[in-house]
Amino acid sequence: MLTKQQYKAACERIEELLQTVGNETPTTDRNFIELDFLSDFVAEYEKHHFPIGKLTLPDVLKTRMIEQNLSQKRLAALLGISASRVSEYLRGKSDPTLRIARRMHERLDIDANILLCTA
Repeated sequence: MLTKQQYKAACERIEELLQTVGNETPTTDRNFIELDFLSDFVAEYEKHHFPIGKLTLPDVLKTRMIEQNLSQKRLAALLGISASRVSEYLRGKSDPTLRIARRMHERLDIDANILLCTA
């Protein structure tokens, strides 16, 4: 496992290598090999030190609202539900029914795995 100093140095070296290694670089090129090697170590370090938490439906809904410039009222209309129900979903106070979860998947392109974990 890398130390914090080694991690920083590896990230800096990766940035340098990205200036010379591209899609056309052969996999046998020493810079490509070094980049691949360092990337694996950095990924492992980040996995342990900067874990990504599980996505929640409220977080995904808020993100979609920002991406699509939707207010709670417009989101409610899009899903065919009340604005107060949307508020409950955004606060994590209630879970959508399977019918509403399907609409969220179809109309907001929310991953079914996220919806099935709550519905």
